[in-house]
Amino acid sequence: MRLDELLDELQVRIDEVRGTRDRVHSLLEAVVSVGRELDLAQVLRRIVEAAALLVDAEYGALGVIGPDGRRLAQFLTVGLTDEEIAAIGPLPAGHGLLGEVIHHPEPLRLTDLGAHSSSYGFPAHHPPMRTFLGVPIRVRDEVFGNLYLTDKRGGLDFDTEDETVISTLSVAAGVAIDNARLYEGAQRQQLWLRANAEITESLLSGSPRPAVLELIARRAQEITAARFVHIAVPVDGGDGLVVEFAADGAGEAGEAGTDAVGWQGLAVPCDGTLLGAAHRAGEPVTALRAWEDGCYPAEAPLPGRDGLGPAVAVPLGTGGGQSRGVLLLSRSAGDPAFGEGELEPLVAFAGQAAIALELAERRRDAEQIALLEERDRIARDLHDLAIQRLFATGMTLQSAARLVDHEGAAERVGRAVDDLDETIKIIRSTIFGLRTKDRDSAPGLRARAARAVGDAATALGHPPRLSMEGLLDTDVPPQVADHVIAALGELLSNAARHARASRVGVSLRAGQGEIVLTVTDNGTGIPAQGRRSGLRNLEERAQDVGGTFTVETPEGGGSSFVWRAPLGSGC
Repeated sequence: MRLDELLDELQVRIDEVRGTRDRVHSLLEAVVSVGRELDLAQVLRRIVEAAALLVDAEYGALGVIGPDGRRLAQFLTVGLTDEEIAAIGPLPAGHGLLGEVIHHPEPLRLTDLGAHSSSYGFPAHHPPMRTFLGVPIRVRDEVFGNLYLTDKRGGLDFDTEDETVISTLSVAAGVAIDNARLYEGAQRQQLWLRANAEITESLLSGSPRPAVLELIARRAQEITAARFVHIAVPVDGGDGLVVEFAADGAGEAGEAGTDAVGWQGLAVPCDGTLLGAAHRAGEPVTALRAWEDGCYPAEAPLPGRDGLGPAVAVPLGTGGGQSRGVLLLSRSAGDPAFGEGELEPLVAFAGQAAIALELAERRRDAEQIALLEERDRIARDLHDLAIQRLFATGMTLQSAARLVDHEGAAERVGRAVDDLDETIKIIRSTIFGLRTKDRDSAPGLRARAARAVGDAATALGHPPRLSMEGLLDTDVPPQVADHVIAALGELLSNAARHARASRVGVSLRAGQGEIVLTVTDNGTGIPAQGRRSGLRNLEERAQDVGGTFTVETPEGGGSSFVWRAPLGSGC
């Protein structure tokens, strides 16, 4: 062999050694870069970017396997633009060639992926791909996901060295993923502990049930990075659930324009839904794609549903039997599924939340008992003291009236006696209402009106002023009382949504053969071109019972709504 040939061969070997050295150096840099991160999302992104760079692949992807071990719950790509991803459509679920690496977690190298028996072809708008390298990523003894690389630049095939490099990277990636998950788990545990403490503090400070429910939902939504959250509670005497609180990550619950608007108050069947399954089983239920798993019927006209992805329904209970409610969390499509590491603290949090709700109910019951005892005392004092004194005064006036010679004076004394009789009737009616209120299955109109006004305080941002006058619990027919409460709820809801008022007053008066409900506010008034469907409903409701509904605009601004009906109305 000539000297120049030996020199050429030596140069080739030197170039190979340098290439190997550079590649090992690049691999070490990639391992360090991947291991430096503690945020799991960033770790996954760095892994797929490093893999594509190390083997000079035009396209790369990392598929995270879902809890069922059969489908991909997350799919991160490199080499595709956002426009190309949007044109391709839904991300792959793990069928075809991608599923081959899932079902057989071993390195797979192909010179033409289209010729493989498991290849399904590409969807529309997908760029053509030829060469393929797939390598599983293991975290301890678990296959976490797979690296997919296609189209080595220069039209070359992936070789054994490429496979070795990516396999080595996958080992380092598994360690990095494990570290990131442990770190995130510790961080979440701290957040859960703070949330539990906040809920307990809110409960001890006397916060009402709706505020506690919202706090539970909001904290769970923040800690799990969920886009959508709601809490559903069992329906009394039924086999379904009703959504008591709902919120979308885009805005506050009940706020105009958010996806949560259509969910509040929604009745949810137990059969075929995540909520129902969790409620009946008393344990969490997960789904990779919530709406494909029958959480709600496909025909339900609810906005925002199509953009939601992995979901989990967690019963609010301490174990055993049916729950006191269900907390549903859903992430956006493409986000990671809820893993086992997230479920355990979430279940513990739900148990604490259930205890908080039970304590709130027990405290409410104790307050109700104390209130009833106070009512009994007031009723007894009115009967034993006020009525007896008024009755004695009336008897004295009647006796004195016979001794009065002046006709006008005698007539005045007679009217005073009549007034005393009417006052005694009102007091007796009040005593009856105090002693029967909240003890029967159907509370009186006074209690229902007070409850409706109290419930509206949260939505309004301040408690409305309430005044009630007359024999509301005895003289108002039940059917008319139902219409009054419905009208009151509609007017308070309108004030909260549209009036932007800082002061709302409610007056309920029964007397002179009619009941009159007046709701006033200092808000913006009714715009000339505003929607009036709700006002028409109120007018029709009044007409149904032979009454009227009028809207007035006081001189100082705001609005005054007057709804009235005759007390003789029975329908």
